[in-house]
Amino acid sequence: MTKTFKDDFWWGAATSGPQSEGRFNKKHANMFDHWYEIEPEDFYDQVGPDVTSNFYNSFKEDIALMKEIGLNSVRTSIQWTRLIDDFETGTVNEDAVRFYNEVIDEFIAAGIRPVMNLHHFDLPVELYHKYGGWESKHVVDLYVKFAEKCFELFGDRVKDWFTHNEPIVVVEGEYLHQFHYPKIVDGKKAVQVAYNLNLASAKAIQSFRRLGLQNEGGKIGIILNLTPTYPRSESAEDLAAANIAELFNNRMFLDTAVHGEFPEELVALLEKDGVLWESTSEELALIKENTIDVLGVNFYHPNRVKAPDVAPNSVGAWLPNRYFDEYNMPGRRMNIDRGWEIYPKALYDIAINIRDNYNNIPWFVSENGMGISGEERFMDEAGVVQDDYRIDFIREHLEWVHQGIEEGSNCFGYHLWTPIDCWSWANAYKNRYGFISTNIHTQIKTIKKSGHWFKTVAETNKLESN
Repeated sequence: MTKTFKDDFWWGAATSGPQSEGRFNKKHANMFDHWYEIEPEDFYDQVGPDVTSNFYNSFKEDIALMKEIGLNSVRTSIQWTRLIDDFETGTVNEDAVRFYNEVIDEFIAAGIRPVMNLHHFDLPVELYHKYGGWESKHVVDLYVKFAEKCFELFGDRVKDWFTHNEPIVVVEGEYLHQFHYPKIVDGKKAVQVAYNLNLASAKAIQSFRRLGLQNEGGKIGIILNLTPTYPRSESAEDLAAANIAELFNNRMFLDTAVHGEFPEELVALLEKDGVLWESTSEELALIKENTIDVLGVNFYHPNRVKAPDVAPNSVGAWLPNRYFDEYNMPGRRMNIDRGWEIYPKALYDIAINIRDNYNNIPWFVSENGMGISGEERFMDEAGVVQDDYRIDFIREHLEWVHQGIEEGSNCFGYHLWTPIDCWSWANAYKNRYGFISTNIHTQIKTIKKSGHWFKTVAETNKLESN
């Protein structure tokens, strides 16, 4: 059966500056650069961010490969630590301006739409050590200075901007679950960071509009990793747990971005527990007035929860997951290499939720992907990875996206994570996600079977179902 997508559908892939460029000619360290310097043993095979996939040096060849597999749009990010010389004054680094100008021009020359994100977990580490990073509203204002420089320098050609990628991961990784530096466990700080990230996004949007980029066809949004919450059962206890998980994991950013307000139920809960963020009426008004034009949705796996085994009113340090426990559903399909459940229908559920509860805002799948370890197992004699598992994964997800579109959801694109195998934070190169493989020792890059398959989909706007 053939499923047809509209002619201007975005067929693309996503990466980020810190995961692809390498640290060449970069004056400042971000949180991950610093973490690798002090604890290289925390990174898989002790592979760090110094080279990654060498995009700083090989972007012309890399973009040519992206064109060869039919991509018409690619998302990456501009690194705060590369572009800005002095964080307080916002002066720019001339080599970085040259580099990003050349990258943008190369994408456009190849017929690929450059989609730019401003923050992909890569806060300058000195702003953390000096001010507490996203705990500080001064850092919020420094981020806005950086954003304004990006708009001024590149807004004549880049029309699609995003303020943050997966801001809830900053909250969880740095302040709750210790999988990102500085590996703090502090629920109250986590809540304040979540608020400040929302405020930073709204302030950047305000600057974007003050500069008039929307009058030149520019749009600005946010990239959220939406993990739909599914309760273990229809019991009142499981439904209550799922509701709170949804409020914290998804709606704390989604409601604010689209509707300009935090969910009242979440605010009441945080206030009751004595951990509500510090805010002002002026800030809340600014958030209300500066909502997004467009939404990016990263989706990898569902979030299944159950009522917590321990009573939520137990004594001890406050963390949001006192209200819900993870639930591992028996019989679930898994990507065992990555430890994630495979549940493509969730993308349909996201599509309908956006249609019904979020003004049917224009949105696209900004990340979706299949990370496999030891992918050389699937390499043929010619050196091509025969990744049929990735083709099947993409096809299944696209089928559900198409169903959502057919039922009126305003989805305009699909981006795989990632075009070229990239460095995945502490996982380094353990799991490979790309359409194009990278030999990290030689930097030789080879199109996988999935890349050739995707080219046909992108060029025809047609998906052939099994």
